[in-house]
Amino acid sequence: MALAVAFGLVFAAGLMVAVASAADRPVKIVALGDSLTAGFGLPADAVFPARLERALKAKGLAVEVVNAGVSGDTASGGLARLDWSVPEGTDAVIVELGANDMLSGTDPQVTRRALEAIVRRLTDRGIPVLLAGMRAAPNLGAEYGRAFEAIYTDLAAKYDVLFYPFFLDGVAAQARFNQRDGVHPTVGGVDRIVAGILPKAEELIARARSRRGS
Repeated sequence: MALAVAFGLVFAAGLMVAVASAADRPVKIVALGDSLTAGFGLPADAVFPARLERALKAKGLAVEVVNAGVSGDTASGGLARLDWSVPEGTDAVIVELGANDMLSGTDPQVTRRALEAIVRRLTDRGIPVLLAGMRAAPNLGAEYGRAFEAIYTDLAAKYDVLFYPFFLDGVAAQARFNQRDGVHPTVGGVDRIVAGILPKAEELIARARSRRGS
């Protein structure tokens, strides 16, 4: 009887240590995106995932932000590589895709289906999501713009994921925050993006920790 009690106490203690260890490890966020995430034209320490990780750590948050950005990727491309880009052990995902679809004039329904599949598969895996929206270029017309931008608001509402309406808010069309191509942000542009999305990233971490502890 005493041996059984002792074994039970040891097992319980080991379980408590394992739970505490899981709770204490850094929250692993995968940033799944295109060149805006990958950091086209920027040094490794100036790309969005690196800058976001630094900003979150400056707030005392234990976090690792993994760069899963691929330059030129579309929403369909992100879906095709989802499973290996977001491996087991991922606590949360920032989805930043769709800009290349828009720039190439892809049918918004194609983009919608791909993004919805990404969000649905991540939520089915129990992974909290922060969906970063994109705006359509004015030259594509009002009808295209409405159909494209509605993708993000609709999916965020349908799946109850965190939503940042425009990834390039305060950066798009601002020459001082963009490289010569007028599309990709400079280091200052990335810092502006990080400052804008930071509160949502903090909410994402809170959701991940809550799910981890449940």
